[in-house]
Amino acid sequence: MFIVSLIIASALAMLVHELGHLIAARRLKIPCSELAIGLGKKLWSFRLGDIRISVRPIPLGSFVLLDGSVLKSRPTHEQLFVHLGGVFLNLAFGFAAWGTNFGWMNLLLAGGNLLPLYQHDGWKCGVVLLRKLIKKPKPSTEWAFTFSGGFVSLVVGWLVVRMFF
Repeated sequence: MFIVSLIIASALAMLVHELGHLIAARRLKIPCSELAIGLGKKLWSFRLGDIRISVRPIPLGSFVLLDGSVLKSRPTHEQLFVHLGGVFLNLAFGFAAWGTNFGWMNLLLAGGNLLPLYQHDGWKCGVVLLRKLIKKPKPSTEWAFTFSGGFVSLVVGWLVVRMFF
């Protein structure tokens, strides 16, 4: 029963996370077309207003499909607001449900997404800030950030595991 509880809590925490991005993007009038839980081909989907909600078979991630060109054209603080919207909502739900599997999964998801791993929110925020600080960064600069972010994430992950084991 504990495993089932963790699976359900994980799926709900991913939904909360993506809703955070969706709410932030909608607030800034950035077009969004889909919210997906899971990765891979669509298993099931339905429309809710102008958003397609879909469930996919691989439970290792989730996403909100938004107009990236519109997001990139926005000021830095608005881009960061959208990228961190999921983390903020996970933190709110995590503290509100403190001590439950759902609360812990929200806090874990928030912390994990802040790591500078490729395509995670921490990485996206780092790239936004890098592009702001270096007006025209070369691809090699972003590659170096991506590589070093992966290394930092590996070290942080190792330290976290060492704290508990």
